[in-house]
Amino acid sequence: MKTLLNLIWLLIAGLWMAILYVFAGVLLFLTIIGIPFALASWRIAGFALWPFGRTAVPRRDAGAASCVGNVLWLVLAGWWLALGHLLTGIALCLTIIGIPLGLANFKLIPISLAPLGHEIVPTDQPFGHR
Repeated sequence: MKTLLNLIWLLIAGLWMAILYVFAGVLLFLTIIGIPFALASWRIAGFALWPFGRTAVPRRDAGAASCVGNVLWLVLAGWWLALGHLLTGIALCLTIIGIPLGLANFKLIPISLAPLGHEIVPTDQPFGHR
């Protein structure tokens, strides 16, 4: 079931959201200071392409630097990526078939606001990588 949802997601919303994340990553990569943010953006782009069957969990070794980085990320790129997820999620929830896809968009909002200090793992092993 998750493969079918991922394929539908890829065609309807995932490809476009992943393109936004890659674009944000390229812009951040151009500023040498933004390279860690670009890497986080590209990591989330893969999650935005194939979200069903995976989840984002906080890392225990994330420290104060990731907190400061998340504040910078929120100002630089996070708010408009989250807005894209919100608008796409609302549009998808207007149809009955699109409700699971809209909920996947809502699932991506927290990581689009604060990506540093999180890792993306399969849902059947959310604590297996710790």
